[in-house]
Amino acid sequence: MRIRTVLVGFGWSGREIWLPRLMANGEYEVVAAVDPDPARREAFTAATDRPAFGDVDALRAEDADLALVASPNHLHAAIARRLLTRGLATFVEKPVCLSSAEADTLAEAERAGGVPLLAGSACRYRADVRALADLVGELGHLRHIDLVWERACGVPRSQGWFTSLAEAGGGVLFDLGWHLLDVLETIAGPLAFVQAAASTSYDHVNDPRWTAAWRHDQPTPELDADVEDTVRGFLVTGSGLSVGLRASWATHAASHDVTEVRIEGSDDTAMLRSTFGFSPNREPRPRLSVVRRGRTSEIAVPTEPIGAEYSRQLDDIRDHLADPSACGSAIAGVRRIVGTIEALYAASATPLLPAGPVTTAAAT
Repeated sequence: MRIRTVLVGFGWSGREIWLPRLMANGEYEVVAAVDPDPARREAFTAATDRPAFGDVDALRAEDADLALVASPNHLHAAIARRLLTRGLATFVEKPVCLSSAEADTLAEAERAGGVPLLAGSACRYRADVRALADLVGELGHLRHIDLVWERACGVPRSQGWFTSLAEAGGGVLFDLGWHLLDVLETIAGPLAFVQAAASTSYDHVNDPRWTAAWRHDQPTPELDADVEDTVRGFLVTGSGLSVGLRASWATHAASHDVTEVRIEGSDDTAMLRSTFGFSPNREPRPRLSVVRRGRTSEIAVPTEPIGAEYSRQLDDIRDHLADPSACGSAIAGVRRIVGTIEALYAASATPLLPAGPVTTAAAT
């Protein structure tokens, strides 16, 4: 039986990422959409011949098997809570929530509704990331991991909400940083940090010359962004594993968009150099290498179509929906990631978020 799916949010992510993949996957059936914008609802119905509603209250749990939430960040937790408590399994794009308090609310809603919350972060489904993760056991004791994602020119606009603290929760740390922290868990497993240091900067976020033209966002007449475009962080676990994180929407140092993950072990070092995401301004192919005692060996990894990881994620969603133990499994990872983001913001010289309860990391 096909998975009857409601697409909640028909902005760039819903329109460009999820709808084409859902429609192309024979195991899913898009039955409706929800978006407060009448023009977007009309566009969805014109593209699919399916109804679109202005609010999730118009949905009945018995008419769908899954809700896929791709709305602006600040709406994720509130929408997911309403869907879960009504008994509708819910997948939420990253960032799943914007605080540890919101994570608590989602956990309560999942228990109340008895249906799973599924968390979105597609980069872990990339073939090159999987190949890197497969090498971890050969590296010895993990000592340090560097996570870097830098865009040459990639500040998102999305009618302004992406660079609004009130609507996005933060800047590049919630955007690219969430992906990097999820990849970290894929590589090293669940981590609890006891130290965090960070800095943030805002050099390009209000300059239209640094906008990500490839997203085709509608122009923002007056830029007044109040989120960071660059974050640099350093984290340490209780066992001594250190993690460096650097993410930037725009940088003078890069000629194109680059993602790097470097893992230093007691025996070997492995490094992946690629480009995550949808930017066409990217590395020509992913490169994975292992270095031991000064000798470098390159590991062959496949070059995939841009966005293939999202199609693969749909397979994982299908499997989780069929798994009776899926309830409660995703929220633990969500808590760790959002707790680490809170710790990094609190540790930065100009914190964007008030210091709240952090269950997995403590700023020092």
